[in-house]
Amino acid sequence: MTQLTQLELSNWLALYLATGLCCAIACTLAVATTAAEIYRDRSWAAVKSLRSAVLFLPKTWWRWQKLYLGSMPVTLGIVGLFAASMNWS
Repeated sequence: MTQLTQLELSNWLALYLATGLCCAIACTLAVATTAAEIYRDRSWAAVKSLRSAVLFLPKTWWRWQKLYLGSMPVTLGIVGLFAASMNWS
């Protein structure tokens, strides 16, 4: 098994850092957008029974998931272009 060179190690570290940063930005934007949509729709006003209260959290989670996972192609594109711009040899 071959060891990574110092250049490859620093490139992989930079890629993981870039991916984490892109995911953190996407998560923050998804949370902010979800909160804004819930506020705009006044979704909490529809919570009138125990059943609707129990279903409110999964609906909110699903709304956030759609927004967060929708950012995946952009994150992959950014990180892929960043990796392509690096000198690996």
